[in-house]
Amino acid sequence: MVLESRSREHVQERVRAGVLEQNTIDLLKQTGVGERMNREGLVHYGIELRFNGRGHRIDFKELTGKSIMIYAQAELVKDLVDARLTAGGQVLFGSEVISFDGLATARPLIRFQKDGETHKLACDFVAGCDGFHGVCRTSIPPGVLTDYEREYPFGWLGILAEAPPSSHELVYAHHEHGFALHSMRTPQLSRLYLQCAHNEAIHNWPDDRIWQELHTRLACDGWSLTEGPIIQKGITPMRSFVVEPMQYGRLFLAGDAAHIVPPTGAKGLNLAVADVCVLARAFVRFYDSGKTELLNCYSETCLRRVWKVQRFSWWMTSMLHRFDSDTPFDRRRQLGELDYVTSSHAASQSLAENYVGLPLD
Repeated sequence: MVLESRSREHVQERVRAGVLEQNTIDLLKQTGVGERMNREGLVHYGIELRFNGRGHRIDFKELTGKSIMIYAQAELVKDLVDARLTAGGQVLFGSEVISFDGLATARPLIRFQKDGETHKLACDFVAGCDGFHGVCRTSIPPGVLTDYEREYPFGWLGILAEAPPSSHELVYAHHEHGFALHSMRTPQLSRLYLQCAHNEAIHNWPDDRIWQELHTRLACDGWSLTEGPIIQKGITPMRSFVVEPMQYGRLFLAGDAAHIVPPTGAKGLNLAVADVCVLARAFVRFYDSGKTELLNCYSETCLRRVWKVQRFSWWMTSMLHRFDSDTPFDRRRQLGELDYVTSSHAASQSLAENYVGLPLD
């Protein structure tokens, strides 16, 4: 049973991530929820790193034989909800979890509110997929978990614009004004980002200023940015976060409840999918045979991948963004690193291998 605090409309319309790794694509196909993704998703075989006014393509297909896909998280959620309900599963929207009892026992109890009434749900296991601010992680007794966190001194100002994408692939731009990213959601909708101060107020960024800064940071010979009406905009702070272990008794944390990555490497959604895949395999083993070895090592299995993904996301972030503490040496070093990554086959292959996705386990 899925307990979702928000309405169905909210979770299916909220603009979130949109880049799927090869492993995520394959898993969705294997589980029978990839039909619309295959039809509407935009397959990409590379990305572009842009600096000093020039673009440099990282060719995923040549370097790894794999690809990524642009398919909005909101659309993926629609597919998953439809598949779950069609299969007869229960998804209780508007159900807010209040507390837990017996997480360390064989029969945990969940208390939740729906339609003004309090309900109790007894279960075998609890999958805590309720995000960074959810109740699951904070319900684990003090002293059990260790937090690892890094706050970045900037955020991302993101917009959704009714404008055809100006490039058929993602463009990551390093500029003296700060980082910029050109992405897309559909052939008619562009998704673009600007580095800004972490405490910036959105009202300081009228549409004209946003477009002017995007033109400046994404500038490249022979390339032009297509503008259009901005239909959504907001500012997201940047942080790295990991909690260890990712399990306590019969509670298993997954996704943002256990870890946050800066969005530079496009890993948040994919990391959550990897967690759930590992956990699903452990549940299958338990219900097929009663064996618990995969459940017992869930956290260890996931964290090996989580820390590799944290390293990659931190590296992409530090290579492409401007930090207030940067010295002239730091800025030249960044350019040297970008030059190396785009001119070395080994370095390009390492970036591509991480971007298309490391093995799930």
